[in-house]
Amino acid sequence: MKKMKDMLLTREPFAELVMGNTALVRAMIESGTRVVTSYPGSPTPEIATAIGSIPPEQRPFYFEFSTNEKVATEVAYGAAVNGHLSTVFFKSVGLNVAADTFVQLSMMNITGGMVIVLGDDPGANSSQNEQDNRHYARMSYTPILEPADPREVYHFYLKAAAFARSNGMAVILRLTTHVCHAKQKVNFGHWRPAVPDDTPAFDPANGPYIPLAALVFPFKKRALENLSRARKLAESQDLNTIVDNGNPARGVITAGLPFHSLMEVVKDIPKPPDILKLAMPYPLAADTVTSFLENHREVKVLEELDNELETEIKSLAFDRGLKVKIVGKRDLDDWMGEYSPDKVRIVLNKVWPDIVGLPKKEYPLEVAHRPAQLCPGCGHRSAFFAIKQALADTDITVADIGCHTLGFLPPYEMGQLLMCMGASTGIGSGLSLFNKTRKVVAFIGDSTFFHAGLPGIINAIFNQHPLTLIVMENGTTAMTGHQDHAASGRNFNRATEKIPIRKILEALGIKHIYETDSYQQEKLRLAVEQAVATDQFAVVIARHPCMLKFTRQRRKQANYRPYQVVIDQQKCKRIQTCIARFGCPSFVRHANGAVKVNPDLCIGDGSCLQTCPSSAINAPGPVEGGNRTVEGGTSHLQKESQ
Repeated sequence: MKKMKDMLLTREPFAELVMGNTALVRAMIESGTRVVTSYPGSPTPEIATAIGSIPPEQRPFYFEFSTNEKVATEVAYGAAVNGHLSTVFFKSVGLNVAADTFVQLSMMNITGGMVIVLGDDPGANSSQNEQDNRHYARMSYTPILEPADPREVYHFYLKAAAFARSNGMAVILRLTTHVCHAKQKVNFGHWRPAVPDDTPAFDPANGPYIPLAALVFPFKKRALENLSRARKLAESQDLNTIVDNGNPARGVITAGLPFHSLMEVVKDIPKPPDILKLAMPYPLAADTVTSFLENHREVKVLEELDNELETEIKSLAFDRGLKVKIVGKRDLDDWMGEYSPDKVRIVLNKVWPDIVGLPKKEYPLEVAHRPAQLCPGCGHRSAFFAIKQALADTDITVADIGCHTLGFLPPYEMGQLLMCMGASTGIGSGLSLFNKTRKVVAFIGDSTFFHAGLPGIINAIFNQHPLTLIVMENGTTAMTGHQDHAASGRNFNRATEKIPIRKILEALGIKHIYETDSYQQEKLRLAVEQAVATDQFAVVIARHPCMLKFTRQRRKQANYRPYQVVIDQQKCKRIQTCIARFGCPSFVRHANGAVKVNPDLCIGDGSCLQTCPSSAINAPGPVEGGNRTVEGGTSHLQKESQ
């Protein structure tokens, strides 16, 4: 297998086993995409990983991580109206952030063409909800292509890019989690790099580009005309798939990944239904669907999440006077979760129990739940341990999106409310109103601070809300794969000047700012106590590098030596603070109450030493030949990472 960079830049046709996210990058290159933007979030961050495998000087397009999805959409749009084919990609809920700009794209003459790549998340594998972004397509009159596997990711992007460019519009390419992450052998085409024409091509005469009230109807007419052209694309025979099993009695209409689950289920059915797989959920391929309905007595609409296709197909059948029986979702369970083969079997069994049986339960024993937890050495753990001591049990804590969201779990129980990125300060401000007896503390990560945190902070200053904000600064966008942000000192392509969070807070006029390394637990506890005592808006910056990223970097060094702590069993009084209150996963409690260290997890950071009331945890020492030797004093990791 070629290195990713060499594969992506290969000029002759070739075949390779790749993820859907990687296939997308090759399609970007072949289509002549010039500008790509994003804000990181699962299930699409591997797109950036593939892009990052190509050195900036060899990369055939410009790429950036923008500060949030709205800005990323606007940068891509600006490049597109300047004549460059552009793409923006982000996670499912990222479209909510970008919506204010996104919903107006269909009205504009986007001369270079624009592709919006969404990573939807049925089953909420990594999201706070499993929203169905096909609704956005309908609301904004934007056509949407939905690939079912990596091969279609590649081909559908090429279709979307060509259609967007030829019609001067935006097209959505809707991926889902397992389409992004599935691997498949894909036949790629040739790539003939062209000498780019960087002459600025923006011309106001191609507009207008100002959405004034007087222009609403011309703008809307343009969007509807583009949608009409997209309907012709939706009927394309090389996009839609018909599986003819010779069954006029029963048929299934589906789209995207559920098609493969359906194929897995029907392979064992003696007389399987015919299948129509649609490439474009919106706009609907009305003639193709009509023909399929006319040739079947009963049709099941199989789709994940909401009943978008079902509603449209039933409306079409009514308008055209078709007599076919159309069966959609039968109960609430049909609206939730990924349509895996087992799920599809259950859904079809509700409609056709005579031909589709229920899945066999292969594993009769229930597997114990494994709760999510912070990594060994995580500075957030030390921060929560200290902050909890500074607050009363009745005080209110508001979480935000990030690794520190896990603080709501035992034993920390920090963060009793959560909504979306940057919402913590605004929610905390509301909780502070008419509140004389309970302190309000909100959390926010450093990447989220720049993404969506500043408006809520400014509002709290402007309206003088008495709450404390704790900025959990770890120097990276850790949850989505350690991408850089504005305070990291570099962007995706090169080193940059840091934008220090403290200087921003000072420039905003905040009078009460406290700052400490989160490993310094006593200092952090005192800082929080002082902050909440001000009865004004105050900020505590709890800083420590992401230790997962830090230790990965250390392991690449030639002189790397692993360090670990050990517990002095003679000193240990089995109070178990290290487990019950500090909660580091490196500690293991045995049946007899003894606490030991899991050598596969401990990274020797030493943040646990100060939590033991018996001083039974020895300072980290190097591991030599499988045995750990003890070195006294402060952890070397503490010194290096502070």
